[in-house]
Amino acid sequence: MNSAKATLAKAQATLVSAHAEAERYKVLVAANAISKQDYDNAVATEGQDAADVQAGKAAVDTAQINLGYTSVTSPISGQIGKSSVTEGAYVQSSAATLLATVQQLDPVYVDLTQSSLAGLKLRRDAQEGRLKLSGPNAAKVTLILEDGQPYSEPGKLEFSDVTVDQTTGSVTVRATFKNDKRVLLPGMFVRARIEEGINEQAIVVPQVGVTHDQKGNPTALVVGADDKVALRTLVTSGTQDANWIVESGLKEGDRVIVQGTSKVQPGMTVKTVDAQLPATPASGAASASSAQ
Repeated sequence: MNSAKATLAKAQATLVSAHAEAERYKVLVAANAISKQDYDNAVATEGQDAADVQAGKAAVDTAQINLGYTSVTSPISGQIGKSSVTEGAYVQSSAATLLATVQQLDPVYVDLTQSSLAGLKLRRDAQEGRLKLSGPNAAKVTLILEDGQPYSEPGKLEFSDVTVDQTTGSVTVRATFKNDKRVLLPGMFVRARIEEGINEQAIVVPQVGVTHDQKGNPTALVVGADDKVALRTLVTSGTQDANWIVESGLKEGDRVIVQGTSKVQPGMTVKTVDAQLPATPASGAASASSAQ
């Protein structure tokens, strides 16, 4: 680097001298004090020295680039892991040598896998506006850690891949999470839940209160206003926690038998009491009852 700079400085000094000489010869040739050939030689010398200056600048730039290769900087901010080489080991530009691995820890990307069917539904919901992938109302993602505890920071859904893994029939979904406390580490196994939206009119029924008939249709035993048991055929769209999400077959306030179902048959008159079930957040839920 210093040698290239010295060569440039020498060329610049020579150019200054050549330019001054060419200017003097210009005045002398006009007065016929020197020959035209001497003036042309002075001008040519100035041009050569100017070219030497440009070559010197190019040499300095090349030396600067080569000097930059001696310091390896990470393109991302993160934490460096164990070194792959020891100090003094031989590395060369003609062969890529892994020195160390830098991991970005805040934020972190969490790659999730879901079935191609669920991925199709996810993309359709995004296209139809029920699911937002960006902006302030983007779909939220929550994590369950390996020890079963929920992760404190909610994540944001980034994208869903467009390629299905033929061996597993699944697609990859990526979410971003803050990780300022370094709870999440690269390679950690977690479970995730994507909040696609909130349906204020949803009817949810405990899964223990739903059975299936011979055709596989979901059914539930409902106690009417006259305290008589009736069998209802349901249409469900999925589950939430320990509940079925019911699209049709029930209305808000219906009393669904979830305990003691083996003791009753449709048409029987029963006395109901509130069932003792774990509380789960639900909107528009049918009440759960026990038959006596």
